[in-house]
Amino acid sequence: MDMDSASSVVLQALTQATSQDTSELKPAEEQLRQWETQPGFYSVLLNIFNNHMLDVNVRWLAVLYFKNGIDRYWRRVAPHALSEEEKTSLRAGLITNFNEPVNQIATQIAVLIAKVARLDCPRQWPELIPILLESIKGQDGLQQHRALLTFYHVTKTLASKRLAQDRRLFQDLASGIYSFACSLWSHHTDTFFQQIYARDEAAALGSLERTLLSLKVLRKLTVFGFQEPQQNMEVMGFLNAVFERLKQFLECYRQVGPDSTCREKLEKMIILYTKTLLDFLEYHPCAFIPLIQRSLEFAVSYLFTPAGEGVTFERFIVQCMNLIKMIVKNEAYKPSKNIEDSKPESLEAHKIKTAFFTHPTLTEIGRRLVSHYFLLTEEELAMWEEDPESFAVEETGGDSWKYSLRPCAEVLFLDIFHAYNQTLIPVLLEMVQNLQGPTNVEDSVQLLMKDAVYNAVGLAAYELFDNVDFDQWFKNQLLGELQVSHHRYKLIRRRVIWLIGQWIAVKFKSDLRPLLYEVILSLMQDPDLVVRIETATTLKLNILPQFLPYLESIFGLLFQLLQQVTQCDTKMQVLHVISCVIERVNIQIRPYVGCLVQYLPLLWKQSEEHNMLRCAILTTLIHLVK
Repeated sequence: MDMDSASSVVLQALTQATSQDTSELKPAEEQLRQWETQPGFYSVLLNIFNNHMLDVNVRWLAVLYFKNGIDRYWRRVAPHALSEEEKTSLRAGLITNFNEPVNQIATQIAVLIAKVARLDCPRQWPELIPILLESIKGQDGLQQHRALLTFYHVTKTLASKRLAQDRRLFQDLASGIYSFACSLWSHHTDTFFQQIYARDEAAALGSLERTLLSLKVLRKLTVFGFQEPQQNMEVMGFLNAVFERLKQFLECYRQVGPDSTCREKLEKMIILYTKTLLDFLEYHPCAFIPLIQRSLEFAVSYLFTPAGEGVTFERFIVQCMNLIKMIVKNEAYKPSKNIEDSKPESLEAHKIKTAFFTHPTLTEIGRRLVSHYFLLTEEELAMWEEDPESFAVEETGGDSWKYSLRPCAEVLFLDIFHAYNQTLIPVLLEMVQNLQGPTNVEDSVQLLMKDAVYNAVGLAAYELFDNVDFDQWFKNQLLGELQVSHHRYKLIRRRVIWLIGQWIAVKFKSDLRPLLYEVILSLMQDPDLVVRIETATTLKLNILPQFLPYLESIFGLLFQLLQQVTQCDTKMQVLHVISCVIERVNIQIRPYVGCLVQYLPLLWKQSEEHNMLRCAILTTLIHLVK
């Protein structure tokens, strides 16, 4: 492809390919597709996206075509592979300067360079890292940022390679540049704090961006760049410094206020520090042992003491909970049953954990998890009132469930309860004892607390097997709670039926089942949709022979519920319960399925865009046919 004549032709095609007019767009895309395998095409693209005078959309498209070309034609064995001469020229052109003015294009170019680096660095492209480091050291702010952005993407890509030979190459790279990366991170961090406390927010924002990028580089180097990081003083020095830096950033976050332009980036920075610790713990548990004490002190301080007030935001709390959970659960920190067979590292880690998790510490953690982090929030209560079905979906594991605070608190509670049940069982039983008897419907604080404590008792059912006479509790306390029909008591009605569902498989006498079916029959007619959905979910665990006298009534109510709910997830949930009922009672369902058989084809038609719901319909039909 002749460069001079080709440039204008390719430029015209790219311009037409950005058009909204399909009569121009389609032919241009086809033409560009034909040129993909032509020698010189990618050199023309490089010249186009490096020309800052051209239209941004055209340059953006040129970068994308170049990036796609790397995936398809850069490898030597690829059909229509680029020649070695052109690749050499392109590599040189990509790192001639780092002065891209448009952020989005700069990011795409950095990703593009990283893709080439994955295939060619360091063997065919030994000059890449030295040139990047030289540009990072420069005084030009834009050039420094763009080079640092590229350096991060290259480091990230090289760190992700998993072959033994590639890992050795990355470790060689890490040992060669780690000191520089540490000094870069330290310099930009100090600069940021000087500027933010001098009230120069514009300059501080730029420094914060550079601090973020340099920390991203350090995270990859620290986690993947060393086989035995505990033997490297710089690595361990950096990780110990993380705690002090985190405290500085958290204090800064507290002081800048909600309107600061730096606030969002500060949150990202704080989360990145916690990710660095979590990644290092995951990949190097033994090297992490010297950091266990500080990690636990840090996380517990911010989660369970006044130190966290005003500085803790949800993602940070979740990360701190994950840090404690990973230390508590880590197999490398558990000695063998036969102490003589235990590794010295396991014994040392176990000793540190035992010394930290004292009786008062565990008691405070257990109480605070239940009484603070288990409470339903105002947003959740508002959602229950305004959109009960969406609330029910969220509670049973919607998309955002695993990333939200309460589920993380529940998982941490379970892990700590399992590891230290001798200490925590009396704490939880005392909390239950303090809430005996019906709660005043006007006392919203106590209602929320009872919901939280019952939640904890349900989660810890297996641990509490020998300590709770659930049958007596059911007859003497819980049945009475279910009979309180006040609108505000729906919180407790829904939690109690869930709690029963948790204990059924653990400890529940069969002669109490008829009483339970009466309760289910009543709650399936509850005015609150969330209570009805929760009751239906509990039913699928309870279909025993004593259920048959209630079959007609409850099956009719299940069918009504299936018609009432509108969301795909809820319909699937109710259909699953119906399938369980049909499967368990077998041919005795025949007199009651007429309406369901007529309704399923209509539901099938309505669920055209929901394949999972259609699977649930088919499953129900299979049980019916059988």
